[in-house]
Amino acid sequence: MFPSYILSLREGLEAALIIGIVLGALRQVRHLELKPALWAGTASAILVSLAAGIGLSLLGFSLEGKAEQVFEGITMLLAAGILTWMIFWMNRQSHNLKGNLETGVTRAAAGSGKRAIFALAFFAVVREGIELALFLTAAAFASDANQTILGALLGLGTAVLLGWSLFATTVRLDLRRFFQVTGFLLILFAAGLIAHGVHEFNEVGWIPALIEHVWDVNAIMDETSTFGLLLKALFGYNGNPSLTEMLAYAAYFVAILFGLRLANKPRPIAANQQT
Repeated sequence: MFPSYILSLREGLEAALIIGIVLGALRQVRHLELKPALWAGTASAILVSLAAGIGLSLLGFSLEGKAEQVFEGITMLLAAGILTWMIFWMNRQSHNLKGNLETGVTRAAAGSGKRAIFALAFFAVVREGIELALFLTAAAFASDANQTILGALLGLGTAVLLGWSLFATTVRLDLRRFFQVTGFLLILFAAGLIAHGVHEFNEVGWIPALIEHVWDVNAIMDETSTFGLLLKALFGYNGNPSLTEMLAYAAYFVAILFGLRLANKPRPIAANQQT
C-alpha cells in the first residue's frame, strides 16, 4: 500500500499544483471565464487515465503462464523507465515550473482561449494520470491489488487536501524538500521494479540468471511474510535473488545517482569577454 500511496501522492500533488497554478494565472490575467475549460480538460484527463489504468489491469490479470510473466516484466521495466524520466524531469523543472505554466496560460488566454486552456489542462494532467496508471499496474503485480487501490485512493486524497491548502490557506509546504524525499523513495521503488522485471524475464528464459540463487535468506526473512511483502513492494526484495537481478539493481542505482549528480552539477561560468 505504501508504494502506491507515495506514487499517487506525488503524481496527484503535481497535478493539483498544475491546476492551482493555472487557476492563479487565469485570475492574474482576468480571464476567469476560461475556468470551465480548465475543469473540462482536467475531468477529461482523469477519465482517460482511469480508462488506461483499467485497461492495463484487465489485460495483465487476464493473461496466464508465460504470457503473464512477459507482460509483468515489460510493464515493470517500462514503469521504471518512465519513473526515472519523471525523476529527472522534476529535478530539472522544479525551479521554473510555475513560471512556465503561467507563461503558457497567458499565451493561451490571448490566443484561442477555451480550446487552448482545455488542451493545456488536459495534457498536463493526463501525463500524470497515464504515468500513475502504469505505475499502479506494476505495483499491483508486485504486491496486492486491493492494497494498491487503497494506497492510491489515500494518496490522491492527501494530494487534493495538500493542493487545496497550498492555494486556499496560508499553509506553506517546502515543495523542493518534498520532491527530494519522495524522489529518493521513487528511486528505490524504480530499482525494485527493475529487479522484479529482470526476475520475470529470468523465469521465462529471456535473461539468463547466471547464478540462480546468489543466497537464500527466506529462512530469516521470508519474502511471502507480511514484512517481506512490504519490502518486496517497496524495494523489490527477493529472499533468493539471481545474479542478474542483483546486477540490474546495483547498475540502476549507480546510473541514476551518477545522472542526478551530473544534472545538478553547476555549469561553469563563461569566461569574461575580452575588452
